[in-house]
Amino acid sequence: MDFLFEIGLEEVPARMIASAEAELLKRVTALLTRERLISTTTAKSFSTPRRLAVLISGVAARQEDEAEELVGPTTKIAYKDGVPGPAAIAFARKAGIPVEDLRTIQTPKGEYIAATALSPGRSAAEVLTAELPKEIASIYWAKNMYWRAGKPEKFVRPVRWLLALLGTEIIPIEFGGYTAGRLTYGHRVLHGAAPVAIDAPETYAAALEAAFVMPDVGTRRHTIRKALDRVCRTIPDARWREDHDLVDKMTHMTEWPSVIAGDFDPTYLTLPEEVLVTVMRDHQNYFAVEDTSEKLAPHFLAVLNTAPTPEAAQTIRYGNARVLRARFNDARFFWDFDQRTPLSDRVALLENVTFQKDLGSYARKSERIAVLAARLGTMAKERWLVLDLEALATAARLCKADLTAELVKEFTELQGEIGGLYARHQELGDTVADAIYDHYRPLSTDGRIPHTAEGQLLALADKADSIAGMFSLGLEPTGSKDPFALRRAANGIVKILAESNLPLILREVIEATNASPEVAVKMHSFFAERSEFYLREVREQAYDVVKAVLAAGSEDIRDAATRADAVTAVRDSEDFAAVSAAFKRMKNILAQAAQNGIWEKGIAPAPAVDESLLTDPSEQHLNTAAIHLARRVTGLRAAKEYIGALEAIATLRPQVDAFFDAVMVMDPNEAIRANRLALLSRVLTDFSGIADFSEIVTAG
Repeated sequence: MDFLFEIGLEEVPARMIASAEAELLKRVTALLTRERLISTTTAKSFSTPRRLAVLISGVAARQEDEAEELVGPTTKIAYKDGVPGPAAIAFARKAGIPVEDLRTIQTPKGEYIAATALSPGRSAAEVLTAELPKEIASIYWAKNMYWRAGKPEKFVRPVRWLLALLGTEIIPIEFGGYTAGRLTYGHRVLHGAAPVAIDAPETYAAALEAAFVMPDVGTRRHTIRKALDRVCRTIPDARWREDHDLVDKMTHMTEWPSVIAGDFDPTYLTLPEEVLVTVMRDHQNYFAVEDTSEKLAPHFLAVLNTAPTPEAAQTIRYGNARVLRARFNDARFFWDFDQRTPLSDRVALLENVTFQKDLGSYARKSERIAVLAARLGTMAKERWLVLDLEALATAARLCKADLTAELVKEFTELQGEIGGLYARHQELGDTVADAIYDHYRPLSTDGRIPHTAEGQLLALADKADSIAGMFSLGLEPTGSKDPFALRRAANGIVKILAESNLPLILREVIEATNASPEVAVKMHSFFAERSEFYLREVREQAYDVVKAVLAAGSEDIRDAATRADAVTAVRDSEDFAAVSAAFKRMKNILAQAAQNGIWEKGIAPAPAVDESLLTDPSEQHLNTAAIHLARRVTGLRAAKEYIGALEAIATLRPQVDAFFDAVMVMDPNEAIRANRLALLSRVLTDFSGIADFSEIVTAG
């Protein structure tokens, strides 16, 4: 049968809907699986600002009866002279069977009595009624609220209705003061307050669409994109500026979307595009329109949660344009007002802007950034990086000055970018302007890094100073708490070092902060964790590949990323998998020999391999092949031809296989044993510079 569940709510913030929809589907599916009501199934979720819903096919009407094997007391205790005693009778009662149905089993501890207890299955209605409210209450929301005085439940928004059907049968689930029925509700305006009856789960989507609600998120997203395309075609030589995040936001803010176009005065185009787009996008949820040369055009597109008549659309268009005009006027006033005070004069004003109470003002932070940027810049230039150190110093001194600007106070999301725009407007040079503009980047793990070397160094200095300062105060992130966004800052540093051409490694960035030894140790651990996150989540490398390459070196994250790509490219070959398994075996043998202070018992590897003690042909062949191969691999590693190096290492498989087939490493002869351990140790050392192959998961 099909099971349909919907929880109706007051409007939920758009940013919270997608994760809650996914979590509800996961929880309901897990519940039905755990309770033996589904095996393989087809499941689908729905959401709008006013509802979360799931539709799951293949749900059984009731659980199958479950047999459980129980073991009781020994037969000596259970029976006396072959007659069931009190212990046997009590055990039979516990198992729910007649005492004569007890049987005996033989175990390593002796003979015991046993029984098969049959637990009758519950109906799906009984299970869902009892268990689903707990799953609903457990959904994570960034913010919850109570809405019924004296009632314990809390949720993101007040519950307004529940719908639950198993086939055509209503399941009376209770939550938030409501008992589920078969009624839902359509679009608040276009359909009104009349309920919509759902006869069966499979009619759910069609019934809501008849009531002006598109419950499927993918359908709404497609509808919005097509409407944006269609409306934009009415504007000559124009296209809407692609914005995936805004499309998603509007998808989760609407139930029956439509799009209208509006215009604004072209004179506003004298303001920077960043300001205009931010006003339209972040403050009004409008899509920007650009011409064929990708320059901003004096138009906007608004997504509505209704289907207005032509007359109503004109009124809405006029109202939206009027609001936008007021916002643009504010922006133009702030822009003109801010120009009265140059960035250089604003630096002194940073004394009044607190960065952190124990770390002082942004003026102090700017000074630290300048020192740190100079250290990193000098180091990079000495390694032949083309760099303007004077421009970097100027950018470091001025990078936080825009925090005192009125435009940034109005549009806080543009900090840094406004500073860069002001620097360009005040003719401080493109290098300075670009560095300031980009120094907060990357804003996320999928955001772009600063596009100039000066911007990259300034971003490193800014983020490293924040991390070192907070760590020195003991304010490092714990669990899910990261109030100073230090993980984001560290992610940014790792991403810049991995994706730029800066000749720097993580250790050098940490050392440049002049952090105390104790803080430096914590920062190294923190960056190791962020490096692992970057390779796994951003570069999408397998967990074991990440472990393997970082074990061979994690300071140069760009090199680690290249090595990870190489390991991924060759890991599926049969020879590489076999060599990885052999390396794991070598490492385990050496680790076991080292355990419990056993070195002192004469089982340690010899200081070096003594070829005169290589008595078996297989170990002689392994030694010779490893020596010649090590020279080749060393050259390939130096040239960073990691795929070639890994493919070369994989050719060692025949010698490794023959060695383990022919010899016993832990030979009774102490000298031979130590020599063979030394051979394994040297092979591991020579060929683990790209990755620790023992970390690679192989079949079997």
